[in-house]
Amino acid sequence: MKDIRNFSIIAHIDHGKTTLSDRILQATGSVSERDFKDLMLDSMELEKERGITIKSSAVAMKYTAQDGQVYRLNLIDTPGHVDFSYEVSRALAGCEGAILVIDATQGVQAQTVANLFKAIELDLEIIPVVNKIDLASADPERILAEIEDELGLPMDTAVLVSAKTGKGVPELLEQIIKQIPPPIGEDDTPLRALIFDSMYNPYRGTIVHTRIMDGTLKPGMTVKINSTGKEFLVEETGVFSPAPKPVPQLCAGEVGYFMASIKSVEDTPTGDTVLDAENLADKPLAGFVEARPVVFSSLYPASSDDFEDLGVALAKLKLNDAALDYQKESSVALGSGFRCGFLGLLHAEITTERLIREFDLELFVTAPSVQYMVTMRDGEVITVQNPSLYPDPADIQTTEEPFIHASIIMPDRYLGAIMKLCLERRGVQPLHKYIGDQRIELTVELPLAEVVYDFYDRLKSLSQGYGSFDYSWLGFRVTDMVKLDIKVNGENVDALSILLHRDRAQGRAREICRRLQEEIPRHQFKIAIQGAIGGKIIARETVSAVRKDVTSKCYGGDISRKRKLLEKQKVGKKRMRTFGKVAIPQKAFLSVLRSRTDKND
Repeated sequence: MKDIRNFSIIAHIDHGKTTLSDRILQATGSVSERDFKDLMLDSMELEKERGITIKSSAVAMKYTAQDGQVYRLNLIDTPGHVDFSYEVSRALAGCEGAILVIDATQGVQAQTVANLFKAIELDLEIIPVVNKIDLASADPERILAEIEDELGLPMDTAVLVSAKTGKGVPELLEQIIKQIPPPIGEDDTPLRALIFDSMYNPYRGTIVHTRIMDGTLKPGMTVKINSTGKEFLVEETGVFSPAPKPVPQLCAGEVGYFMASIKSVEDTPTGDTVLDAENLADKPLAGFVEARPVVFSSLYPASSDDFEDLGVALAKLKLNDAALDYQKESSVALGSGFRCGFLGLLHAEITTERLIREFDLELFVTAPSVQYMVTMRDGEVITVQNPSLYPDPADIQTTEEPFIHASIIMPDRYLGAIMKLCLERRGVQPLHKYIGDQRIELTVELPLAEVVYDFYDRLKSLSQGYGSFDYSWLGFRVTDMVKLDIKVNGENVDALSILLHRDRAQGRAREICRRLQEEIPRHQFKIAIQGAIGGKIIARETVSAVRKDVTSKCYGGDISRKRKLLEKQKVGKKRMRTFGKVAIPQKAFLSVLRSRTDKND
């Protein structure tokens, strides 16, 4: 065990974690030059397209140090976006150390600080790494000073690297050997292994990613999952190098995987403990805090025949994504579907995209909302995620909405614009302090409902891409909420109903009505699009009717003949409006979801 090092790479988004992983793989000779390709650990098509890491990836490497000693390095690459921070906490739970990557041009950002705190909470050894030193705008001296002043880490332990060129990577590997401690555990004690991730294989069942804390795991053993009590016969154990590679056994301190013909998605909860069924350990592992969804949207299949397929697809995604939460629901307009919980808008967008691509589904997605706590007049407290389940306002005593503590780091020249944005979004108690010469950290308490819509997009736009954003949960606070209904041709479209603050209702209603007016095709009759709170209409747009030229065959003659034809047409259109159903295309629903900055409104 003294020759094993388990570590993770953590950083703010786009600071070069995955590229650094590539250079480490090359430096250790884990991948041949013939097989090597950029972004080796980003296996999903979406990750390569967007240039972001979505899923943590584990890889085992052998490294010969300068003293000739051979070490086993277990690396876990993690995402940087705030929506996938739960992946980071899962990865860190299986490590003894962390490499904290900081961009030599941008310096310390919001997620840098958030991920550092996660590592400190788990008492991990931290190696700061200043990346991108090959860029002309790099300022390593300033970044080293920031590491010491803002993060409290000694600058003399920092390593300067260029993940693009490979400069400094050998020195980093030596620091990993020196600074990160070997794992602690006993091979001859009862098995205790932590499940930190899972992957579904249609032929082999669930591939469980695990870190062995105590004991030994090998094929032929019967293991017991602590929380479910279910038992399975282990068929294969192995490591990722980076492709799955079977090994005879996994010993204490090692990171790898096992397969045991596990078919059901609920049988291997992430964060659970794997035990030896024939020699149970005294107590399970502590695991880690489960992610809690904060943004809720409904997913409906375009064809009702695909409802069962959507359920199966969500179940398979749930296996790989511990933060995804879903339950069945039905809508008058859209039929049967699922109400899903996500960690943010990017998480929702990625999940929807994966359902469409990987499972070939066509979906409708409703507007995102958050969870509210409603206290009824009889004292009952209920949670409301879906606007269609919001009770009658006459029966409500108070409504509480979730608040977050937001941290925004940016150059000081953007403070005025960002402060104005926060105040527009009902932010309270804004405070700012200088970190370094020209950068400011702004902290503000914001309603989560104001953040999930398009706050992050607006922040990036106003700060020209330099602003970074992180948040932590504060709790629920009393607020003045209303339910905004959207009516098309006099009928409620329940998929477009949203809960929001009374002060924001009129502006949001006008925006939605205007978007729908642009997207709903013209019919043979006028279509009224209205925003309403209860029985009060607060916004309206009209889609004009398509007019057929019924007088085209009248060449001159008495004007009364033309009027007669037009009156006859008017009567027909009135009858059509009474019985007519309006077809709302999918792009109309999607247009409501788009951020305000997507169009020059």
